[in-house]
Amino acid sequence: MQHLEAAEFDDAVGAALDSVPAKLLDMLDNVAVVVHDEPPAGDPELLGVYEGVPLTERDTAYGAQLPDRIVIYRGPLLRMCADRQELRDEITITVVHELAHHFGIDDERLHELGWS
Repeated sequence: MQHLEAAEFDDAVGAALDSVPAKLLDMLDNVAVVVHDEPPAGDPELLGVYEGVPLTERDTAYGAQLPDRIVIYRGPLLRMCADRQELRDEITITVVHELAHHFGIDDERLHELGWS
């Protein structure tokens, strides 16, 4: 288990976002990335979640919506990683995984691509 102050964890999430190619980041539409300490009680090992309407499912009726959210859960990531490098790698994998859901890529395809 790793210990990382909240601000340092937030910086690691920011670094993961910075590692995403700018062309993909430019395609994000109405999405916020946030960090929560723990996932819902019923899913204690959840690392992250995408909440919203993927770009591939939006139609002309989509508009004036609250931002989609990508939530990264600090606690499970800290508990599963043995060292800081593994933690940074897992944060990046989780961020990319949830961003992919925003673009309409499902878990099966992410697994095939090695991002699960």
